[in-house]
Amino acid sequence: MSTQKKILTTPIKDEDLAELNVGDVVYLTGQLVTCRDVAHRRLIELGRDLPVNLEGGAIFHAGPIVRQKDDGSYEMVSIGPTTSMRMEKFEREFIARTGVKLVVGKGGMGAETAAGCLENKAVHAIFPGGCAVLAATQVEEIEDAQWKDLGMPETLWVNRVREFGPLIISIDTKGRNLIDENKARFNEKKKPILERINREVRFIK
Repeated sequence: MSTQKKILTTPIKDEDLAELNVGDVVYLTGQLVTCRDVAHRRLIELGRDLPVNLEGGAIFHAGPIVRQKDDGSYEMVSIGPTTSMRMEKFEREFIARTGVKLVVGKGGMGAETAAGCLENKAVHAIFPGGCAVLAATQVEEIEDAQWKDLGMPETLWVNRVREFGPLIISIDTKGRNLIDENKARFNEKKKPILERINREVRFIK
């Protein structure tokens, strides 16, 4: 970990994540694998081994746009995050079975993922939406592509990235969940406002 700009480098170790807390901003250097719905289902529901080693690694809930060049290699055009909550029912077991340490996506995740992060010393981070083209510039090279039969969005694209981010830690290794905590705090703040509005419009049926 850097003492200033916090950079995680794969393979990520438990001690790299120990002092991270929800709300911290980090960047990733190393390998980042796109992995979303169907890949999760193949591992968890169909019992198929992933063709990529994720021990100490990082995955990105994303369906990128990729261009194949004349020499057969691939170029990242756009790589925006997919809503992470779609993987909620799989992620706890996915983390345990693969040893992945950093899960990146759009929006937060729920109690099952938080439990998986607590049990296995992993984190979930939010990549800002609307920055897909910018994210593609942080991909230095597409090193491999697996399960291409799933189509471009669901293929496991193995990317080498440098200072990929910003990534906002939404679930830390202590099991804290930034989105849930924010929801609770905001709901408390809005109670007196709603009560005041209700007093003013109580005559409306």
